[in-house]
Amino acid sequence: MADKYFIGVDVGTGSARAGIFDKDGKLLGTAKNDIELFRDGAYIAEQSSDNIWACVCASVKKALELSGVQPNSIGGIGFDATCSLVVLDQKGRPLSVSQSGDSTRNIIVWMDHRATDQAARINATGHRVLDYVGGTISPEMETPKLLWLKENMPNIFNAAGDFFDLTDYLTWRATGDKARSVCTVTCKWTYMAHEHSWDASYFEQIGLRELTENEFERIGSRVVDTGTALGNGLTEDAAIDLGLVKGTPVAAGLIDAHAGGVGTIGAAGGTPSSRMAYVFGTSACTMSSNASEAFVPGVWGPYYSAMVPGLWLSEGGQSAAGEAIAHLLKLHPAHEQISEEAKRNGYSLPNYLLTLIAARATDASDALDLIDQTIVVPEFLGNRAPFADPDARAIVSGLTLDTGTESMVALYVSGLYGLGYGLRQILEVQRDNGVSPDTVVISGGAGENPIVKQLLADSACIKIAAPGSEEPVLLGSAMLGSVAGGAYTTVADAMVGMSSLGDVFKPTTGAIADTHEKRFHVFQALQAAGRMLRDAN
Repeated sequence: MADKYFIGVDVGTGSARAGIFDKDGKLLGTAKNDIELFRDGAYIAEQSSDNIWACVCASVKKALELSGVQPNSIGGIGFDATCSLVVLDQKGRPLSVSQSGDSTRNIIVWMDHRATDQAARINATGHRVLDYVGGTISPEMETPKLLWLKENMPNIFNAAGDFFDLTDYLTWRATGDKARSVCTVTCKWTYMAHEHSWDASYFEQIGLRELTENEFERIGSRVVDTGTALGNGLTEDAAIDLGLVKGTPVAAGLIDAHAGGVGTIGAAGGTPSSRMAYVFGTSACTMSSNASEAFVPGVWGPYYSAMVPGLWLSEGGQSAAGEAIAHLLKLHPAHEQISEEAKRNGYSLPNYLLTLIAARATDASDALDLIDQTIVVPEFLGNRAPFADPDARAIVSGLTLDTGTESMVALYVSGLYGLGYGLRQILEVQRDNGVSPDTVVISGGAGENPIVKQLLADSACIKIAAPGSEEPVLLGSAMLGSVAGGAYTTVADAMVGMSSLGDVFKPTTGAIADTHEKRFHVFQALQAAGRMLRDAN
C-alpha cells in the first residue's frame, strides 16, 4: 500500500478542513471552508448539518486538487468533529433545534449552554454513570441537551429518528452506517465503554426513558472502536459529493480534540501515558492516558478506549481559550485602533501582539516584565476543569487608566498566563489522583507561535512540546483512515508510524518561576473571590 494516501477531515467550530497524508504522515495538501454558526445571545449556538457536509465536500475536493493525488489512490478516510448534537427525522432529514423555526438549524453546538438547568438536575441524581464524567456532567454534553430538547421542543424530540454526535453524523452521511464511535458516546453520551453497554437506569432516572427503546436505536445500538471500517465504505452518493471513489474505506471517527491527541502523543521516544495532549483552539481540551482507571474530581472520565484503544482517558480543559483571549482583547478601549494597525501590517490581532512582545522582551519568558499587576482568570464560559463549574465567570485584576498599546500587550500576556494557570490546576489535580504526564504536547491554531508555548510552559510549570506535523488534528483523523484501509493494523501502530514531535519548551527557573508561583496563588484567590461573590448574590 505504498502508493496509497489517507484523508483526514476535521470539523471545528468555525470551519471544515481536509488534509491528504502519505503513510509516513507527510502532509501533501490541505484546504478549508468556513461553516455557518448561528448565535442567539451568549448561550445559544446552532449550526446546519447540510452546510457542514457541503463544506466538508468542498474541502476534500480542494485538498485533493492541491495534493495532486488521484481519487483512486485514496486508501481510507477518517473524520473528526466537535461534540455537537445533530438531530434528524426518521428519513434522515434535518429537524430544527432552533426557537427561530429554521429547519436548517438542526445542530446544538458543543458550546451551547442552554441546558445548564438540565445538567444541574441530572447531577443532583448522583447516578453512578456520573462517576465516569468527573462526578459532574456538563451542559456541553449530550444528555442534558437531549433533556432540554424534550422539555422545550417536545414535538421535535418525539419526531426525531436519530440523534448523532457530529462525528457519527459525518460517518453515517459517508457510508450509511449508523454505528457510533466509542469515543463520542463514551465521552459525551454516558456510554460505559468498559462494560460495553449503556446504563438504561440512568436514562430512566433523568427522564429520557424513550432513548432506551429498541436497544438505544436512536442514540446508538452499535458502538465500535475508533478506526473500525464502516459499512462498505463510501456510498455512491457520498463518493460523488466528495470527489472520491465508491467503496473507499471510512473509519469510525473521533471528537476533534481527541484526533489532536491521537495525532500528537504517540510519536517515538515516549509513551502515550507520559504525554498530555493539549488542543488549544476556540476552547482548550486536555487529554491524558493511563493504563488503569483514575477518578479525578472535576476532570471528565475515566473513559475506556475513548482515545487510545486499551487505555483510560482523563479529559479536562477550558470552555473558552482562543475565544476567551479574543473576547478579552475586545474589551480593551483601543481594540479597534490596534486591530486596524495589525491589519495594515498584515497580521491578525493576536499575531500582531506577539510581534510586539518579541520586540519588547529579549526572551519570551521576560514577557512577565510587561504585565505589571495585571492578572486574568479567563473563565468567560465557566470552568470546565478541575471545578466543573459552568457558572464561574472571568475576572480581570490590576487594570489602570492606560488605554494604549502597552496595556493591551499586558492584557494579552496576562490572558495567556491565565490559561496556563488553569492548565496547571488540571495537571495538579490529576497528579494527586495518579495521572502524571511529564510533557504537554500542544496543537491547535491558538498555540502555534513559539512565544505562546513558552508562556504556557512558564505559567503551567511543565514542558510544552510542539507536534512534528503542522496539522496534527487532521493527521489524527487520517491515521484512522489508514487503519480502516489496512495500512496499519491498529491505531497505536499508526500513531508511531505517522507522527513525530517538534521543539520542546521548558519552564524557566529562578526568579521568573518564583514570580509565577506567587501569581498562581493570586489566580486561585481570585477564583475563590468569584465564588464568594456569586454566593453572596
